[in-house]
Amino acid sequence: MAEPDELGEVRDELPEDLDRGFVGAYKFPDNSRRKITGALCFAVGVWAATAALSLGSDAVLLNTGVVTGGVLLALAGIYQFAAGRRFAVNENEALVAAVADVGFAVGHASAQLGWRGWMSRPTWRVLVYSAEDPPERRGLVLVDALNGAVLEKWVEDNPETWIETASAPTAAEADEADAGTSATAAPGDGG
Repeated sequence: MAEPDELGEVRDELPEDLDRGFVGAYKFPDNSRRKITGALCFAVGVWAATAALSLGSDAVLLNTGVVTGGVLLALAGIYQFAAGRRFAVNENEALVAAVADVGFAVGHASAQLGWRGWMSRPTWRVLVYSAEDPPERRGLVLVDALNGAVLEKWVEDNPETWIETASAPTAAEADEADAGTSATAAPGDGG
């Protein structure tokens, strides 16, 4: 919890368990963990279909619906196993590939993991901003997480409006602005 500072104000701060500096760098889970799920689905599906088929048509609880469900579960397991490929490129390497490809000096950047296509090919989506303050350009770069190739990129002038912290009003200017807003209402304002 935040502690009051010497002026008696309570400052908002990130809890220790969420502070990246406290717990270390975040490691994205590898896509190859899907193989575990795939193997389990396949094994349960094959077991269910085999059990239902071995008991014959007289079984009450293990019938053709269980066979169909077992086959579908086994197929889903095969798909999960095939789609669970290990990353060759982590988020830092994806950021480096994106910075090299956008054509301007990068200030802030962030990476997000997504998937493309039927085989759920892992892809890093890297958002980059130019190094100026405020940033003049921004870009989105898609980097393949299996081979590091840049798949697509979009670069544009930054349409966002930014308030520069360097030009923030001083305390005296803020007091003057507050005094101007507390003046009597102008005629026709209803006040």
